[in-house]
Amino acid sequence: MWNRTENQIKLILIRHGETAANKEHRYLGRMDETLSIEGKEKLLQYEKQGKYPKVDMVFTSPMKRCKETAQILYAAVTTREIPEWTEMDFGDFEGKNYVELQQDKRYQAWIDSNGTLPFPGGEKLEDFKKRTLEGFSDMMETIELSARNQSMDKGE
Repeated sequence: MWNRTENQIKLILIRHGETAANKEHRYLGRMDETLSIEGKEKLLQYEKQGKYPKVDMVFTSPMKRCKETAQILYAAVTTREIPEWTEMDFGDFEGKNYVELQQDKRYQAWIDSNGTLPFPGGEKLEDFKKRTLEGFSDMMETIELSARNQSMDKGE
């Protein structure tokens, strides 16, 4: 949220609501899954309880679960998608959980590397970080442009 009196931005990061794959502890990256009924209900409950702050702008990943979360929490606020915030590609691990992967030697090697190895058939952590940071920069440019436009509208 933009605080014009202090010339500061308060940035709030909110994780998407729960999906069926989340509940089953599955690696959910590029699978474009929607929120579960329970996930939607919990978000609505938290929203009614005032757990989420008022905001001026909403930015989201293009993933269905993220867009649905933004719509539930901030229906009255224009949402801007950041394509670079598409979730990580877990490759061969996508959609699977640790029980299904525990006999996979590639999974054990990935665990032993503390997650530094690339996902087999998926995305490298360095590439994911670079991509999401590019999206963050795009978001900040949008915020700066919006602030300038508001200042010009007020004659500042």
